[in-house]
Amino acid sequence: MLNVEKTDTVAVVTLNRPEAMNALSRGLRTALRQSLLDLAADDGVRVIVLTGAGRAFCAGLDLKELGQAEGELGSAVGADPSANPVAAMDACPKPIIGAINGAAITGGFELALACDVLIASTAARFADTHARVGIMPGWGLSQKLSRLIGPYRAKELSLTGNFLDAATAECWGLVNRVVEPDALMPACLGLARDMASVPAEPQRDYKALIEAGYALPFGEAMACEAEVSARLNPGVSAQSVAARRAAVMERGRGQT
Repeated sequence: MLNVEKTDTVAVVTLNRPEAMNALSRGLRTALRQSLLDLAADDGVRVIVLTGAGRAFCAGLDLKELGQAEGELGSAVGADPSANPVAAMDACPKPIIGAINGAAITGGFELALACDVLIASTAARFADTHARVGIMPGWGLSQKLSRLIGPYRAKELSLTGNFLDAATAECWGLVNRVVEPDALMPACLGLARDMASVPAEPQRDYKALIEAGYALPFGEAMACEAEVSARLNPGVSAQSVAARRAAVMERGRGQT
């Protein structure tokens, strides 16, 4: 149902219900949430890569299962925190890279939007079908999508339920880049290793600063940055900055 593979400081989490397009059953939602909480607390893991098995990233909630129990839908979209993986992703202090291998639909789209970076296969497609199936999102899609691609494009997607192909998603700024299917995991793992080479504490603080500021009006966000800078920077020694800067310059020479 859920595979977790750790290699050095990178954990690859794979939704593994390919026969159901990795639809989020209650069991899978609970397992994913717990796995993310465990990885967030694991000092040996620096970066998480989230992907799906088979031809889909995630087809959203398991509607077949939801239809078998009265009131299950409300619990699935946030009333029951024990089965809310997106809340665990939003709270994770470590970078999460979404390796979008195929269709990311509705709840699966929300999983993708909870990642910090998205790399898509050419086979990836995105769709928000909440309105088309008659339900409201509860994991942030209605708010995150418009902030990422603008309200006009978000409304086009959400008020039609139409699919967005990978190339257009890249053009609209929804994904960082698009690669061929066989290059997806190498690209994600390479990026994960780059992230894992950054010192853990400042990386954690910087991710938190970006997210805190993004939730604020611009003026307040600038004040937030100033407060964090004034609070944290005095504790950093000039010697440590100089040593790290030398390593940065050496790395830069290797990337030319």
